[in-house]
This record gives sequence, C-alpha cells and structure tokens, in this order.
Amino acid sequence: MSPRWIPLALCLVASACTQQPAPQTSANADTSESVAAVQRKPQSDIDWSPVRLEAGDAWVDCSSDYRAGNGLPVLSLTYIDLRQSLQDCRATGLIRLRYDGKITMSFAALAERVGRVAGDLGIGKRILDIRSAGGSVEAAIRAGDAIGENDWTIWVRSDSICHSACVLLLAAGDMRVIAGPVGIHRMVRVGSSATSRKELGEELRRVSDELLNYLERNGASNEVYNLMTTVPNRTLHLLTDDELDRYGLSGPNAVEDDLNRIRLARRCGTDFVRRRDAFRRAYDAQCTQDEPGKDQDVAEINTCGLGLRERFGFPDVRCPNDSPMAELDGAILAMPDIPENGGEALKHPDSAVSKAAPAVKPTARIRPAAVPETQGEQEAAAPADADDATL
Repeated sequence: MSPRWIPLALCLVASACTQQPAPQTSANADTSESVAAVQRKPQSDIDWSPVRLEAGDAWVDCSSDYRAGNGLPVLSLTYIDLRQSLQDCRATGLIRLRYDGKITMSFAALAERVGRVAGDLGIGKRILDIRSAGGSVEAAIRAGDAIGENDWTIWVRSDSICHSACVLLLAAGDMRVIAGPVGIHRMVRVGSSATSRKELGEELRRVSDELLNYLERNGASNEVYNLMTTVPNRTLHLLTDDELDRYGLSGPNAVEDDLNRIRLARRCGTDFVRRRDAFRRAYDAQCTQDEPGKDQDVAEINTCGLGLRERFGFPDVRCPNDSPMAELDGAILAMPDIPENGGEALKHPDSAVSKAAPAVKPTARIRPAAVPETQGEQEAAAPADADDATL
C-alpha cells in the first residue's frame, strides 16, 4: 500500500471499529482500532451558573511539594476568580488542587471548572490531591468524567483517605499515586420509601447501570461495582495494594494508556514507548511496594520514581512533557498566547445571562462507614440529606 493511503485506511478502520457493539479493551493491542474503541466520555459544556463549594475545602498551589503547604484557598468558583487563582501557575505549568471534604455536586463543578481554566491558561500538568470520606455517586461520576477528559494525576497521601465515592475518582485519573487507605462499601438510599428488597433494588438500578458504564469506560474492574453492592454499609472494605492494581484503581490508567500508545509512537518514536513501559514495570516493582513495617508517602514514592527514571533516559529531550512523571518537572516549554478577554470562555461564564442553575434531583451518596476518625473525617462524615442514596 502506498504510504499516502495509510492515514486514510487507518481512519476508515477506526470508524468501523467504533460501530462494533463490543469495544476492544486489550491493553496489549498495538493497532489504531484499539485507540478508537476506548474513547473516554467527552466532557459536556460547563454550566457556569453561580455555585458555592459545600461540604469541603479546596486550595490551589503551583508546586508539587505538598509538605510546604496546601497553597491558596479557593474562595470562588467563577471563571474570573479561578483564572486569577491559577494565573501564577502558568510559570510552572503545573497546578495541584487539594480537596478535603465530601464528594458533592459542587466538588464536581470544581473539578470541571478548574480543568477548563487550567486548559485555557495552558497549564498541562494537573494533580488532584484528595482527602475524602465519601459522598454522592452521581457527583463522583460527573467529576470523574471531567478528570478523565482533562488529564489529572490523583494523589492519596498517607495523611489522607479515599473512601466510598472517592474510589470512583481514582478510576478516572490518568495516573494514581496512593499511599493512604482506600475503602469501599455498599450503596444505600437513606430516604428510601422501599418496603422490600425488590423495591430497594429498583430504586438503585438506574444508578447501578450508570456506575457500570462509568467503570467500563475508565478501564476499572466490575469488581468495584460488586463491592459497592455487597459490602455491608456499616463496615468498610479497605483495598489492598494488589486489589487496587487488579481493579484498575492505581498506577497508570489502562484506558488512557491505550489511547496514548500510538500517539506517542508517532510523536516520540517506538523506542520512547518501550522505555516508558520498562520504566513503569520498574516503578511498580521498586517504588510502590511498601517495605515491611514501613509506610510510604506520596513524596517518597515520587522521589523513588524521579531517581529511577533517569536510568531509562527520562525526561526525554524530544518529548519532555510526555515523559513519565512529567507533572513534577517544573516549567512548561512554551506558554500559549491568551487574548486579554480570556477568549470564548469569558463570553458566557459569570455573565448576567448565565443559565439558571438546574433543578437539584436526588443523588446517590456514599456514606462514610464507622472507622476511626480525625476531626477532618468527622466533618466529611456529616449525615447525608434524607432524600439521598448513599454508599
């Protein structure tokens, strides 16, 4: 086949694959068909109606060094205020969003809006530094889709937790670095009017279908769903390192890896891809395995990885921003020009003609189980609203 026909042939093959009822999911596939078959869910248009962050606190910092502090508090979710808060991060090309609280629809709005503003400012490296005891299933799915679309790395530090609905955020991250406990348990509707198992099951079926679709498109195992329907709500199943890996909740995201493989091979070369894969195997074996009697933290895992990757020729001179752990490398190479009015983004956010806030509907929530609590966990474990479904 003539070389000039190859791109057209690949496009035709990719188009045909997207029509197949059973998408290809092999992590070892090395053809364009697999890339077309595992697309993430596109992020919908953001509703910039006024919203306040509830049941949690957020901070933004332009550094990955969380030991120096959380950064500046997020006091407003308007486009103008978020843009001002993130402006200084253009110099480093990195934003670390620290969130401590429940997974609510306002947190989903935070994830959507920060990702959008970071993209507008050309900040390509994004870290979600999370501490949450649970919350809304629907909110976690909405936030997770925004996280998957906007290329976030997710941290769970040793001084943090990620329980219940928070686990769904891990499914969406491009890279997950986990040092703190990750736990899961069953969904339950607090304000349910059900009088039988059948009625309770029907109430949760819509949420269950949406949850299964979410896990599938993000490359997470259905075992996560099974735990969310079987582990008693009064308890908490803490996931082991092996379970986190098997369920697709830690390390690099397999779906995103499939999407990136051919793109990286074309842009950076096949040798780059081979070295990246070799680094990841070494990283999993040497940096993410706890030594007996010693608890790792994210900073220690990162230090190990940064030292290890030099053996594999990273950061790569040709493709530094695609190199493993690039989110820790500092300044970006080029900063895009941005119109003074912020481009199209300022035509609708925060304006007097913003869309009215959508009506709030009952949501499925994950209620934190009875586990030892710090003061922060007690705040995150506040009782759910009477009409909410919880895990």
